[in-house]
Amino acid sequence: MSKGNIGVTSENIFPVIKKFLYSDHEIFLRELISNAVDATQKLKVISRQPSAANIPMDDLRVRVSINKEKKTLTVSDHGIGMTAEEVDRYINQIAFSGAEEFVNKYKDKTEAIIGHFGLGFYSAFMVSKKVEIFSLSYQEGAKAVHWSCEGDPEYTMEETIKAERGTDVVLHIDDEFSQYLEDATIEGLLKKYCKFLPVEIAFGKKKEWKDGKQVETEEENIINDTTPAWTRKPADLKDEDYDKFYHELYPTQMDEPLFHIHLNVDYPFNLTGILYFPKIKSNLDVHRNKIQLYCNQVYVTDEVENIVPEYLTLLHGVIDSPDIPLNVSRSYLQSDNNVKKISGYITKKVADKLAEMFKNDRENFEKKWDDIKMFIQFGMLTDEKFYEKAVTFALLKNIEGKYFTLDEYKEKVKEAQTDKDGNLVLLYTQDTDANYTYIERAKTKGYDVLLMDGELDVHSMSQFEQKAGDEGKLRFVRVDSDTIENLIRKEDQAKDNYSDEQKEGLRKAFEALIPQGEKLKYYVSCEAAAADALPVFLTQNEFMRRMKEMSAHQQGMSFYGQMPDSYNLVLNTAHPLIQDLVAKMTSEEVQEEVEKKDGEETKKETVVKTVYSLSGEDEKLKQLIDIALLASGQLKGEALAKFVNRSVELL
Repeated sequence: MSKGNIGVTSENIFPVIKKFLYSDHEIFLRELISNAVDATQKLKVISRQPSAANIPMDDLRVRVSINKEKKTLTVSDHGIGMTAEEVDRYINQIAFSGAEEFVNKYKDKTEAIIGHFGLGFYSAFMVSKKVEIFSLSYQEGAKAVHWSCEGDPEYTMEETIKAERGTDVVLHIDDEFSQYLEDATIEGLLKKYCKFLPVEIAFGKKKEWKDGKQVETEEENIINDTTPAWTRKPADLKDEDYDKFYHELYPTQMDEPLFHIHLNVDYPFNLTGILYFPKIKSNLDVHRNKIQLYCNQVYVTDEVENIVPEYLTLLHGVIDSPDIPLNVSRSYLQSDNNVKKISGYITKKVADKLAEMFKNDRENFEKKWDDIKMFIQFGMLTDEKFYEKAVTFALLKNIEGKYFTLDEYKEKVKEAQTDKDGNLVLLYTQDTDANYTYIERAKTKGYDVLLMDGELDVHSMSQFEQKAGDEGKLRFVRVDSDTIENLIRKEDQAKDNYSDEQKEGLRKAFEALIPQGEKLKYYVSCEAAAADALPVFLTQNEFMRRMKEMSAHQQGMSFYGQMPDSYNLVLNTAHPLIQDLVAKMTSEEVQEEVEKKDGEETKKETVVKTVYSLSGEDEKLKQLIDIALLASGQLKGEALAKFVNRSVELL
């Protein structure tokens, strides 16, 4: 038996590794399993050499077992094993990387080797008060070795007896971490980190229901699928294979994916994987971080923001690459040129797939559009290169349910919807029911209306306007943001013959009756719209409303979000009902009342009070206000009930 101190360098002090190297205690199992798979994969590579043809390869499973009485957790493999000299080199000298030496020796046959053998082993001390290694090398004449350490730089190493080739790592679990002696805990960790490892991982026996209870069978419980879909050739897979794998990744996901992209590149970096497009209709955050990152089939993380553009985090699936640089715990990504290249490749691959679908099967693409729209818009808003590709297949939908690219739609409406100043005005609604009156008014003018009810539609419209620039003169306006004559002005605004005093009287009369609130403000204005338009209607300023909507998703715009919703109550001075009110204001009866009170109050206040105090006129004003509120979907509850009763009375 020999004793000694573990050799460390100033960068690899043992206590630091034991306590601080890993951010998550549970990954000790991933590291030990990865090392066991490493050892097995190395044996497979060596067995292909002519000089090693007689190495038995019948049982290569990695086994995990728990002994609750002894409080031990054991990871066993039948891989390459280690001699005493190799234990000293790989385990006792922490700074040495066994994988690097192995790669240099077998550099043409190392495609299946995982990670850095040796260093990850020390994660075992995070949960153990003592760790033992029993190992027998595959080499002819090798002697088994037993290594033991209690979590400090001192170790013991001696010869031992071991019947089978390979390595057993025995963890004496610390009382503080007794949860790692529970079958359910360990099986959960194995399924999380080792579900797709290339070597079979066995944990206990399979169970089946018998006589009303679960009993163990003789068959070993294999945790993993050694040939997951992303490691196979696309030509060997059918659509149902991709769908089946999707549900392996996301067992609780009920919806089927819309379509998938199979990634497979070996130059200038290695990358495989499958990305799925899920249905994305609302709430971006719910869909984020569903891509799982693997390194040679070892699960690393599902936080992939540093390796794919932000909008791609809405996709689901798997990315596997040995060329993504990781720290020693394999838990965090480090930005470098490979990461940037991989990110660019994935972006191009996704954009090309979408463009191909649009070109080759537009009908099917349109059917999927509502479910993928948010993803494409998010990509266009956050990635300039993606925008350049996606603008050719991003679609707009009108209220009839027809789809157009931006260029197609501009061509469709440019003749009817170009105003007198050369601006192309694209009308839209976010709610066809709430804006029904306004939509019908637009349709009578021969105008088309888009349906823009998505979470990112407001941002997308602003981007299209910005990209068009001054020369493009492109504007999106909601159909209820002004009178239709003002939205697409074909000629100079019509003027009425009313004095400022008369208009002020009208405004004051309506302002006295319209409801106000802290979060809701109404402003009254007079305009000559059209005789066949409503006598009174609501509009909402496009800029302010859009700023408020964008503030919900964009930092630095909270100021707009705190402002009250404001609407403009437009009194249509071209309508007979409003003209009738003006006529009453200028009638002899009203003027006599004004003259009587002249000197007691200002003339404007007198006119206002006189007008709506005339018999029945205040009720008529309330009715006109409620009609405007009703037409824009704002008349509800008690106010709606009063409107109904008033309507019956007026009839």
